[in-house]
Amino acid sequence: MTRLRRHWPEYLMEAWGLGTFMVSACVFTALLEHPASPMRSLLPDAFVRRALIGVAMGVTAIGIVYSPWGQQSGAHINPSMTLAFLRLGRIAPTDAAFYVAAQFAGAAMGVLVSRVVLGGRIADPSVGFAVTVPGAAGVATAFGAEIAISFGMMLLVLASTGSRLAPWTGVFCGIAVALYITFEAPLSGMSMNPARTFGSAVFADVWTAFWVYLVAPPAGMLLATEVHRRRSHAAPGACAKLHHANDRRCIHCAGRLTA
Repeated sequence: MTRLRRHWPEYLMEAWGLGTFMVSACVFTALLEHPASPMRSLLPDAFVRRALIGVAMGVTAIGIVYSPWGQQSGAHINPSMTLAFLRLGRIAPTDAAFYVAAQFAGAAMGVLVSRVVLGGRIADPSVGFAVTVPGAAGVATAFGAEIAISFGMMLLVLASTGSRLAPWTGVFCGIAVALYITFEAPLSGMSMNPARTFGSAVFADVWTAFWVYLVAPPAGMLLATEVHRRRSHAAPGACAKLHHANDRRCIHCAGRLTA
């Protein structure tokens, strides 16, 4: 396939991006939550520890977006976001399919690397392979929360990439990730990403309400695209990159977006 031959680097970059995110999630969760970790003893307040994990993951997301590879692929690192960009016609169907496949593979590889690095600590219930499951409020609440945070994230991306603030999109996303983990994680585990949940579930063998994380994030982000389409027009040159003002090649803007 022509697109696979030409665009395979971007597909691998997407896999690397989500893999990196998963390594960070597992490592920081172990660092702050494992009973044997000095940080766990130093910080007895669960909210403070969760906030620090949020900051760490937000910084990780920002680093991925502005990394050379993130600048080139667009740093979706989320099938839901890729599908939303597909709905807007900003990414070709074939590229979208390979992006999604790469994201799922990358998430699993990231957790596998974390398992090698952390050993048995990653399987401890306090870490649990950084798995995402509904909180005490139940499945319905988790479903609604996942739709809400996914909707908010995608609307944020579309609003910022279509404005003079476009170069700051990655920073805004990182801040949102930090806030979501800090305040929303008790409701659903803060996934917002089917591949992210899949990567943890495969190794933890925990599939509790897995359908929530397959359905709610894409639904929330696709809903955001509909709101965006009705309230505004796409800015000239808008594409599927979170950071477009760079000298890396853009497979989304180069030529017509066809299958």
